Amino acid sequence: MKKEILERIKGGLIVSCQALPEEPLHSSYIMSRMAYAAMEGGAVGIRANSVADIREIKKTVDLPVIGIIKKVYADSSVYITPTMEEIDALAVCGADIIATDGTLRMRPQGESLDDFFNRVRKKYPEQLFMADCSTYEEGMHAEEIGFDLIGTTMSGYTDYTAGKSLPDITMMESLVGGLKKPVIAEGGIWTPEQLKAVMETGILAAVVGTAITRPREITRHFLTALDRA
Repeated sequence: MKKEILERIKGGLIVSCQALPEEPLHSSYIMSRMAYAAMEGGAVGIRANSVADIREIKKTVDLPVIGIIKKVYADSSVYITPTMEEIDALAVCGADIIATDGTLRMRPQGESLDDFFNRVRKKYPEQLFMADCSTYEEGMHAEEIGFDLIGTTMSGYTDYTAGKSLPDITMMESLVGGLKKPVIAEGGIWTPEQLKAVMETGILAAVVGTAITRPREITRHFLTALDRA
């Protein structure tokens, strides 16, 4: 099953269909239609946030889903699938790949990534897990502790990588060269030209979200050319 999922997404585009509660398109129904449109356009997979969205999307499309749950805890800056509670929920709703923060920051209740993922892997030995990392070193460490896929998702989104030029081609190239596990490119891909350059690094697949599925941010992006943003 794991091999089949990886083969299905190999060399393709995964579209992230997400809308947080404060965003205009926040709706599981809308995200399911967004996913359907992405599938018709040729996407090989979907990345989605929340159990409700994932369930609706899986009713609508027959594509592998990378599932996350964004949840903020007061004692940690980690918000992508931060605890076992979110892992359990994603496993139950059928996420084909579960993505979680793969940085070395402390998780809620002062738990380290190593201790957290050790518990996760023991509980779900057959599940595919993706580490959302922000540096090459974090990606290497994530492979060492048993993640199946390494993503560049958090590059530019931690306090120690803020301001990085995205997409982080350098990180992608380094991870592809240094890892045995597949690399998923994610973060800051805005144009087909950037997507082509990213794919040429040798990554397994690429995730594009904002540039396809967040019209408010797309509008703002275009308006920067008019100095009105």
